[in-house]
Amino acid sequence: MIKACIFDLDGVIVDTAKYHFIAWRRLANSLGFDFSEEENEKLKGVSRIESLNLILRWGGIEKTEAEKEELANLKNNWYREYILKMDSSEILEGVIPFLDHLEQQGIRLAVGSSSKNAGTILEQVGLAHRFEAIIDGTKVSRSKPDPQVFEMGAEAMGLAPRECIVFEDAPKGVDAALSGGFIAVGIGSKENLGHAQYVLPNFIGVSLQDILDGIKTKTT
Repeated sequence: MIKACIFDLDGVIVDTAKYHFIAWRRLANSLGFDFSEEENEKLKGVSRIESLNLILRWGGIEKTEAEKEELANLKNNWYREYILKMDSSEILEGVIPFLDHLEQQGIRLAVGSSSKNAGTILEQVGLAHRFEAIIDGTKVSRSKPDPQVFEMGAEAMGLAPRECIVFEDAPKGVDAALSGGFIAVGIGSKENLGHAQYVLPNFIGVSLQDILDGIKTKTT
């Protein structure tokens, strides 16, 4: 019996990947090298420090831990400049009707995101009040593919993982949901997210029953 849905934020509810890309590229350029959109794709679902380590490696640059912390904070400050200008127009198409539909079905809602800015973004786009629990990077100690962020979301609602569907757009996020015993639904392409129990390109025109039927078809 599904009682709740837990949503990743970036790429599922809103698309902040473009702002991460702009901020990371700005940082890379300040260090004397460029950063491509293809490389940015490899950072999906990866924590800020892990992302920085990858970017520095791609740029052939070594930094001390203290310098890395400073660079990560600089990138985040730039990123926050961008997201503080966000509004409801940046909510991905189909999301609000789907949230309305779930609430009408009596389904509880939560967010499980590795972003430390998840709360800020949800406030900016006017969605924070829709979620019973918002678990973000400020509350977890382990990043995806560890399931901690989703486990904390389920725990905050007093539910078991098997009672929750997790919506994710990153392979590591799907891994996290599966390893935690949640039902994992990918948002994006089957090529990247085929190991999820079901994959949707987006939420446009989707019902909970469509998803449950899709999961049942894939598992039988």
